[in-house]
Amino acid sequence: MATTLGNLLRLSRAGIVLAQYGVRFVPPGARAHALLRLARWATLPIRVLSWPFRVREPKESRIAAALTRLGPSYIKLGQFLATRADLIGPELAGDLGHLHDKLPPFSIGQAREAVEDALGGSLEEHFAAFSPAIAAASIAQVHKAAVVDKGGRRDVAVKILRPGIEKRFRLDLDSFAFAARQIERLHPPSRRLRPTAVVDTLAHSVAIEMDLRLEAAAISEMSDNLSRQTSGDGAFRVPTVDWRRTAKRVLTLEWIDGIAISDLAALLAAGHDLRAIGLTLLRSFLRQAMHDGFFHADMHQGNLLIDTHGRIVAVDFGIMGRLGATERRFLAEILHGLITRDYRRVAAVHFEAGYVPPHHSVEVFAQAMRAIGEPIHGRTAAEISMADLLGQLFAYTEVFDMATRPELILLQKTMVVVEGVARSLDPELNIWSAAEPIAREWVERNYGVVHRLREAGEGAEALGRMMAEVPRFLEQVERATRTLADMARHGLRIDDDSIERLAIAQAHRNRWTRRALFAGALALLAIAVWLLAALR
Repeated sequence: MATTLGNLLRLSRAGIVLAQYGVRFVPPGARAHALLRLARWATLPIRVLSWPFRVREPKESRIAAALTRLGPSYIKLGQFLATRADLIGPELAGDLGHLHDKLPPFSIGQAREAVEDALGGSLEEHFAAFSPAIAAASIAQVHKAAVVDKGGRRDVAVKILRPGIEKRFRLDLDSFAFAARQIERLHPPSRRLRPTAVVDTLAHSVAIEMDLRLEAAAISEMSDNLSRQTSGDGAFRVPTVDWRRTAKRVLTLEWIDGIAISDLAALLAAGHDLRAIGLTLLRSFLRQAMHDGFFHADMHQGNLLIDTHGRIVAVDFGIMGRLGATERRFLAEILHGLITRDYRRVAAVHFEAGYVPPHHSVEVFAQAMRAIGEPIHGRTAAEISMADLLGQLFAYTEVFDMATRPELILLQKTMVVVEGVARSLDPELNIWSAAEPIAREWVERNYGVVHRLREAGEGAEALGRMMAEVPRFLEQVERATRTLADMARHGLRIDDDSIERLAIAQAHRNRWTRRALFAGALALLAIAVWLLAALR
């Protein structure tokens, strides 16, 4: 009960802050849900009292400012929702694009304490020099430092988690999950969009971000993947991890001397080819996603540097995306099918992956894919947007009863961001020409002769493992058969202690059912307050 009340209070506070900033959650002209219309009158006193405290912000930056004021977890939630125009509408999604993950740094004293707690000893035992924070975000901040090893003195970047950040996220994520459950319960049409699954994806991502050893492992894994690539010419790389000075709350990496990818004037002055960098960035991302199934999922301009050799160096690996074989096939075949105008194949992939329910027609879905794909052919490269294409694709999700796929949320977000960065370097970049060799290579690799040979080898190995398990399986069947025969002769018995425990459990369940009804009534009020800005 205490947890429920805590969630209600936190959501109510969020609703008041959003109202103060004049945030709308229902697009102009759209009809609000009956519960929200009821909340308009129920919360009228609150809205009247809060009117003098309204924050005057430009319309397009209201929600970004409000979420920044609400704190780190709301910033992360906003970044996720920015990719979900199908959930919140294109207007609000566009406004969330103004959200930047920047917060004031914590003190050098707190940073020292964090390092010493994580690594042991004094800070000076680990670092020969240690500067104040040079960048601060919602979860962590970065310091420039120096270490002395046998190879001499070298500069490093030290990332440190914010004090108390784990508790703050745990409470807010619990509130998000509570709100998502109530929305699904009270508004059945929202279940197709799976808001609880979206919150679960966010929670999983944040949990990984708050263990910097996992970020170090992600960098190491990507480094291994890049070293195995036969194409790309090493034009995309990652920093080296200093494992000796890395722990759960502290991460030490090679310091990268480079030019921010957003500083076009400096890149040109240094003699770098902007068109080549844009092409490399897009293809590197597609190789990560399609070939490795493991990609950097936060590739915005602030996380990309160009070193003196013209190579792209990615930093900040807190958010990573993974795609299984099904999702990689989905991505590659859709790109290849749209490029080659094989809409029937694109539709079939959706059905085979289970993204479209089988009661729909493949031919009708292919027709929808043609409506998306045909307009892009014959247009100039500057007129074709991957972001727009994805937006159109997701617009058909409701028509064809397609459930939200949480594993594709980060992919969609990253594709949009990468396209924007690449286009800033080369406005004429042809997305399809850039993607075609990567998609074709994946299709040939996975459906050509090499794939068939590999598949045959894997099949033989699986058959061998299965045969080795046959004796154990037969032994389990024999035991189960004896148990069933004994039950048939003597009947199923439940001792008195078991009956007593069942009765206690039933009484406990009835008591909590009554409490749940009361909590549900309070939840309605919380949701109303949280979304009252929609009903101005």
